[in-house]
Amino acid sequence: MKATHGAAAGSGQSLLGGVGPAGNGHVVEPPVLGGPEHSDYYLLGDLLTDEQQTLRHKVRDFMDQEVIPIINPYWERAEFPHELVPKLAQLDIAGFQLPGYGSAGMSNVTAGIVILELARGDLSISTFMGVHSALAMASIGLLGSEEQKQRFLPPMARLEKIGAFGLTEPAHGTDVVKLETSARRDGDSYVLNGHKRWIGNATFADYVIIWARGEDGHVGGYVVEKGTPGFDAQVITGKTALRCVQNAQITLTDVRVPAENRLAGGNTFRDTEKVLLASRFCVAWESIGAAVAGYETALAYAKQRKQFGMPLAAFQLVQYRLARMLADITDMVCMQYRLSQLLDEGKYSMPRVALAKMHYTERARAILADARDMLGGNGIILDYHVARHLCDIEAINTYEGTDTVQALIVGRDITGFNAFVPAAPGH
Repeated sequence: MKATHGAAAGSGQSLLGGVGPAGNGHVVEPPVLGGPEHSDYYLLGDLLTDEQQTLRHKVRDFMDQEVIPIINPYWERAEFPHELVPKLAQLDIAGFQLPGYGSAGMSNVTAGIVILELARGDLSISTFMGVHSALAMASIGLLGSEEQKQRFLPPMARLEKIGAFGLTEPAHGTDVVKLETSARRDGDSYVLNGHKRWIGNATFADYVIIWARGEDGHVGGYVVEKGTPGFDAQVITGKTALRCVQNAQITLTDVRVPAENRLAGGNTFRDTEKVLLASRFCVAWESIGAAVAGYETALAYAKQRKQFGMPLAAFQLVQYRLARMLADITDMVCMQYRLSQLLDEGKYSMPRVALAKMHYTERARAILADARDMLGGNGIILDYHVARHLCDIEAINTYEGTDTVQALIVGRDITGFNAFVPAAPGH
């Protein structure tokens, strides 16, 4: 990966592009996505091992060749491309950082690179893999007993069984620590009652990790297997972001879960936060991947598109905007690379991860909005992919905690004051 100042080239397409998709008229398109040589300006790729470089190109090629050519119609129809799951399985990346049990067992740096490339191609696919690997598999890997890991993780690592993570509730998002879903012990089972909302993968998942409050008042995780009576997942329609992701509203009515399906190491909400830290780290990488996609496409388009007889890239204001995008991306990648190293060294904390998620999603939204604007009218059609990323980044900005939630986590850490719950004057 080298920083160059030559013509953009990506996915084997020439800079001159070709004929646009039927139905949107004949247009001259830029490459679908530019090459990494234009976004890795400080040559951070040179710090990667040969194995990491190979894996990065493997995931990037998969997204460029298998996902990007087909994803827009699925996004427009709000359908999940199930046909891609067996192909994703062949990448051997499920489980991300989890060691053993057939999982990928990557370092945090390696996992980050993989997630960036997934998100650069499509945020719905990266979210699908994130929910499955960084939430469902991570819950079992971090909090499950040895028997539970042996039972659930191997088929999930092969993507033969798909996971989902049921934490958020209709009335509890930011204050999910107050969740109301209940778990009552009854003989050799637990009986779950309540509601969950925005649960990705839940309409087709084989294992859904449901977080519920036990009779002792503490929160625990329960693996609800597909087909369990009383479990009803209804897809949420009308979304304008992550349309391929099948988010569900779940109703739990006397759902009976075997006692052996209660995660052995999940005894308080603090245990749940261990999973959320790992997932939030992955979401931060997703934001960078989306920003890279917007920048690379804007750069390729500006070099090709002519106005007033000159390429857009020859105008001062366009060059300024591209330079600002590149500066933001370089800033994010450098910061996240160091955070990944800290996590690999065991020097992790929720505030450090929160700072990253807060900063990256805000910059990614700005970069994608700028890229859409630079593409003019072409920026609002799916053919150029920027519009899809721009819509999807809104969901990334919200899930795993909004920028204000992340800011309060950081603020509490650096000031010592908890500003989450407002207090009346005098209290």
